[in-house]
Parts: sequence; C-alpha cells; structure tokens
Amino acid sequence: QMQLVESGGGLVQAGGSLRLSCAASGRTFSRYGIGWFREAPGKEREFVAAISWSGGSPYYADSVRGRFTISRDSAKSTVYLQMNNLKPEDTAVYYCAAGGAYGNNWSPGRITSYDYWGQGTQVTVSS
Repeated sequence: QMQLVESGGGLVQAGGSLRLSCAASGRTFSRYGIGWFREAPGKEREFVAAISWSGGSPYYADSVRGRFTISRDSAKSTVYLQMNNLKPEDTAVYYCAAGGAYGNNWSPGRITSYDYWGQGTQVTVSS
C-alpha cells in the first residue's frame, strides 16, 4: 500500500499563488508516476498535471499550462504543484495520485492509471 497526503491548499485571491505538496509513504515512491487531479463542485474529476516515475517531461492540462509547475523530490518522497496566477475557475479539491509502476500501463491524464489516491486539499480562489 501507499499512502498519499496532500497539503498546502487554502484561500487565495485571483492572481495569487499556492504550492501544493503530496507526501508519500509505504511503497517505493520513486517507482510510480504521480498525477494531480481536481474536482470542482458539480463537475467530474479532471486531470491537472503529472510527472513520470523517471521525472521526465511533465504533462499539463491546457487550462493550467504556463501557470502550474509539477516537480518531484524523490529523496523526500514528495511531489509539488506550484500554482501561479490562480483564477477563480481553479477552485476545487485537489488530489494527488500514484500509479503506473516503472511507467507500465500509465497514461498521465487517465484516472484509471492511478492506484493510490490522497484525501485531497481544498483550493479556493476568490475574484
């Protein structure tokens, strides 16, 4: 089993920044691709960003590209999501997830690629 714990959410004004953290414990963190997803009220969970187990080129949803940056620190078993120039439409519960050991059967934007999920952290952007 792997446990994932998100932190760093909060309330911020439009144009502001937040950095989310996803701390992992349990299974070997470095083997897995890590993704961030978000779920707004009344909407389906959607892909935000992902990074492969090898830390190669990151993946981003079009809606956040250029504003969000995903990174991983394997020594700390932590993945970060730096969110800049936040907009009210970024308001959601943000979840991190792990899956696709060594890249096997891993499609970064596909929810079913992920086996382990955190509990989520709320991000609220006021206008």
